[in-house]
Amino acid sequence: MILAVLIDGDGRPVCTEMWPGNTADAGSLIPVVDRLRKRFSIQRVCIVADRGMISAETIAELEARKLFYILGVRERSDKLVRDLVLDDPAPFVPLFVSKRGKTIDYEAKAVTLSGRRYIVCRNYEQAKKDSEDRASILAALARQLKKGDKALIGNTGYRRFLQTIGEGFVIDAAKAEEDAKFDGIFVLRTNTDLGPLDAMLCYKQLWTVEQTFRTAKSLLATRPIFHKLDETIRGHVACSFLALVLKKALEDRIAELGRTGSWPDILADLASLTETEIEQDGKRFLLRSPPRPAASLALRAAGVALPPTIRQVVEA
Repeated sequence: MILAVLIDGDGRPVCTEMWPGNTADAGSLIPVVDRLRKRFSIQRVCIVADRGMISAETIAELEARKLFYILGVRERSDKLVRDLVLDDPAPFVPLFVSKRGKTIDYEAKAVTLSGRRYIVCRNYEQAKKDSEDRASILAALARQLKKGDKALIGNTGYRRFLQTIGEGFVIDAAKAEEDAKFDGIFVLRTNTDLGPLDAMLCYKQLWTVEQTFRTAKSLLATRPIFHKLDETIRGHVACSFLALVLKKALEDRIAELGRTGSWPDILADLASLTETEIEQDGKRFLLRSPPRPAASLALRAAGVALPPTIRQVVEA
């Protein structure tokens, strides 16, 4: 099956959708949008989606519904983008984003061609990595060519930088130079009037969706699903979704305290809370273990008070 989670602009899970496993991403977007608009009476919508969702049919349907969108573009395979948009001489606008304690250098610009508005974005950190990866591939390719080139045909990483000469291969410098044009680049297509940096930041918020799925798959152990009936599978997914909702609500409460919490630590610390029953002088008592720091933070944010460390068990 394919599982989708709808998240609002503040990162709150709103609902889930499920499809059979052979459903194409691009074909699933419009029916979901239609159902959600009707279900939640949404009037103003801006769809933000990655390049797996984009197709000419999808964009036509979104525009027919007068919906805003910010969609990732396949910049390497889209001829208009590859040959014209990326070569537009307009200057970029710089932006510095702090993430996980480090600053990432971005830049973006808007380009309008053939009535279409594109946002060209560059991540300088990713550009450096792309350049280093290509240099590593070319160096390995040069070493392999000295040994013999028969094995190179099946290596897609190598093949894109090769040129056929007679019955052999040589490194194609023009292809390597063309590839450098895409270093750190990602292109968006939008019908909004957002500035380049604002559109880019909206698109980058898709990381919250990816983070949600990582949480559902690993932290909440949504997979594997050992069920045979559709009803029980839906119930399993619903429980995971409710856990995501509670997780977000607790995160917001922790943030209101000016704190941050690690979910693996919170779960481990809460799991470590125990009560032990002991008997002394004919009386029974419950001894509670002391909460660890992450558990204390979560309980404080949730407004939950722990029972006393020691309390007597009174028979009814």
